[in-house]
Amino acid sequence: MSVLNYLVATGSMTLTDQKNYRMMAVAAGIERAAQKSIGNISDEIPGVAGVANRDARVKAILEYLAGGEVPASIDIREFQPVLDVGAALDGWVTAVIAAVGGVYALIAGVAAPVMAANRLGVIYKVGVQTAPPPVSRLTFRSGGAAGNIIGIFDLEQLANRLESEGYFSEPIIIDPNITYAMQVTGILATGALARVQLGFLIFEQAGQTIA
Repeated sequence: MSVLNYLVATGSMTLTDQKNYRMMAVAAGIERAAQKSIGNISDEIPGVAGVANRDARVKAILEYLAGGEVPASIDIREFQPVLDVGAALDGWVTAVIAAVGGVYALIAGVAAPVMAANRLGVIYKVGVQTAPPPVSRLTFRSGGAAGNIIGIFDLEQLANRLESEGYFSEPIIIDPNITYAMQVTGILATGALARVQLGFLIFEQAGQTIA
């Protein structure tokens, strides 16, 4: 995790800014997926093959995407809680927020999911639908519910601006086979579920899920 990773509220962004943040997340995901043998972009995207520098590869991918092209060897889709982590509900519902300062799974009943061996995840934004916001922190961990922190965001910054959505200055990338955790910290003991939605993209070999 970069120490410079932070939330950018959508009220501080133009629609073009939001598109560019998402496009950067897509480019970063394609580049990382290729490093994990998902897809074969070296044969599809000019300027990628033989380039050792990651930033240069991502730049080449961005230029390719800006031209309206997408790699045929990689499918990119929205994360689905039931399909991707075995959640009971196919929606963004946290565990019950029972205590101030308590740490809860962002997806109810899913404390430490494992990214499938043939998939890669990229998370680039968060939205808090429940009002008033009952959570103050969003934390991502590698290695499970007590693992190393790879991203932590102050959701109260959004509440202070009377906004509900923010983009990450850098996307969070979840590699294949990694046990990870997505957690929220309670600030209001509502005794109820909360709705906290992520902008979460899944990258996988073409044809694996989408026909």
